[in-house]
Amino acid sequence: MTITAAAGLLAAIVAADLLLFNALRISLTRSVDDSARQGATEVAALIDANRLPDPVPVAAGTITIQVLDKSGQIVDVSPGADRLVPLLTPAQAASSARSGQAILIDGPQFGMPSLLRAAAVAADDGHLVIAAVPYSSAGDSLSVVAKALVFGTPLLFLLFTGAIWLAVGSTLRPIGELRRGAARVTDTGVPRDLPVPEARDEVRSLALTLNDMLSRLAAAQQRQRDLVSDTAHELRSPIASIRTQLEVALDHPDGQDWLETARDVHADTLRLARLAEDLLLLARLDERADAARTGPASAAHASAAVDLTALTVAIAGRYAAARVPVVAEASGGAAACLVAGDGDSLDRLLVNLVDNAVRYAKSQVTVTVRADGEWAVLDVADDGPGIPAADRERAFERFARLDDARSRDGEQAGGAGLGLAIVRATAQACGGTAHLEPAAPDAERPGMRAVVRVPLASPPGGRRDVSPA
Repeated sequence: MTITAAAGLLAAIVAADLLLFNALRISLTRSVDDSARQGATEVAALIDANRLPDPVPVAAGTITIQVLDKSGQIVDVSPGADRLVPLLTPAQAASSARSGQAILIDGPQFGMPSLLRAAAVAADDGHLVIAAVPYSSAGDSLSVVAKALVFGTPLLFLLFTGAIWLAVGSTLRPIGELRRGAARVTDTGVPRDLPVPEARDEVRSLALTLNDMLSRLAAAQQRQRDLVSDTAHELRSPIASIRTQLEVALDHPDGQDWLETARDVHADTLRLARLAEDLLLLARLDERADAARTGPASAAHASAAVDLTALTVAIAGRYAAARVPVVAEASGGAAACLVAGDGDSLDRLLVNLVDNAVRYAKSQVTVTVRADGEWAVLDVADDGPGIPAADRERAFERFARLDDARSRDGEQAGGAGLGLAIVRATAQACGGTAHLEPAAPDAERPGMRAVVRVPLASPPGGRRDVSPA
């Protein structure tokens, strides 16, 4: 970066030097030419007035004057001027008089010092007045400026290059620190914050963005560790149970009730199968949720419309023999409530919510479906023990364990703690939300209400805004 900037700086300085030198040269030359024309004009005025003295007077700064007649012969001169050889030929003098441009001539060939600028002015009766002014003063000034540029330009270039080197180094130093911090993260495999520079510039913004990314990666890494740990813990119990039963049966085959052992092992196997299915389902739902966040067309929009009202009534019918009645209600009548989603996933969502409510309800479970603007709202309420407000969000975590009456104490209390996690993942995959709230906040037994909001299916030929309110 320094070399590139220095090359551009050098080109700019050289261009500026040339521009300055040429501008000064033109200005000084024009000043000398004006002096020559002024001296010739004064003599031409005397000729026109028939008052030209002999010898011809010389204006200040003019070194010599010659007056030519029609034939190009010298008829009058200033003191010390050559009377035989004109400074300009008749043709040159006539051209200078017409154009107003002075001509550079070599003084020594006329017995005069240095260079001269000669200008001609026309007078009456075809006379031409030639005035010459020395160019030495302008030349000396240009020489001084040229020397100053020759010696000053490299010094100025070095000073600016050093300043560029320091500025670029100061700018890139935080990037070097970021690189070293990223290398440490790569070596250790543990996401940690990168150094943030004090200057409020683009590098600081980059550092903050990278730190936010690393924080998210650390959180994802921790969630992955927690998931692996919880999954291993959940798998340990049924595997240990199966192993114990089989070892006992093998050690005492004669006194073993093989039918009962087979039933127990089969139950533990089913438990393992349900856990594996739940984990696979969560993985697929996470993929769909990621696609919904990053892609223009989410999985929910690509799925067929599902009548949530009919699905709720059908699932409630499956619980006719449950220990408490399950009542399905459709707010606003029996009109269909179509949502965009996968039928099997929504079926699993409802079953998980109703199973959870039936497990803790005291007398009844109520399932309600209603339309709320662009959303379909599903409520599953029970009159059992509620969940403290501090634990309601944690209940949706995978393998969640609560310390109240809804905790998973033993097999009778529930499964592996993935039911509500599957509910929220399914709702998010459909572009919706899920949360818990008290069923009756003012009652002695507030109960618990699970509320799921999913977008209604888009009408044919149209699109709905599915942004949560």
